[in-house]
Amino acid sequence: MALRPVRLHQALSRTVHTITLPDPDGPAVWAVETRTPEDHRARLYRDGQRTSTAEMPATFTVPGGRIEVDAGLYGVTRVHLVTPDGRERRLAPAPGTLEYRRAALTRDHPRTSRAIAVTAVLILLVNLVLAAPVWLEMVTSIPEVADRVGTFISPVLLPGWLLGTLAVAGVVAAVERAVTWRHHRVVDAETLWTSL
Repeated sequence: MALRPVRLHQALSRTVHTITLPDPDGPAVWAVETRTPEDHRARLYRDGQRTSTAEMPATFTVPGGRIEVDAGLYGVTRVHLVTPDGRERRLAPAPGTLEYRRAALTRDHPRTSRAIAVTAVLILLVNLVLAAPVWLEMVTSIPEVADRVGTFISPVLLPGWLLGTLAVAGVVAAVERAVTWRHHRVVDAETLWTSL
């Protein structure tokens, strides 16, 4: 099956990353396609033709090493070529992908890019301080959870509209952090549950 270009309507659900590697027959373009959260499989292509599919986390053997792939709810978390001596190189996002568009924004409009990145961090920190305690209270009020860990009473009371707004903004901020390959254990603590 042939690799198709990423269309605009697929930007949030499909990624393609590529790398050109030497081959006895000449350079070959290897591509890894993921479709998150549609499924949890990675597909490997050589010069546009599918060669294999694997459940993530996936490892594909290619000339010069192996490609390791994994993804979470907010996007690809790993897509690297690992050489036999342990060196790693991240594959480049293909045109049309959200990662490619975000990298182009960084290159063409660095100030705007920085402002978006700072806003994403601020949103996640606000969510961590305000919304996380409310969500924790909701989760620990489930009888099965309460029996195991007890209940938590949030010191923060938020109206439903604000809680919903923070949740949507948090998802957008998490996607922004994922497509720019940024991660910090405190800033992104709110999104850790997606990797469990």
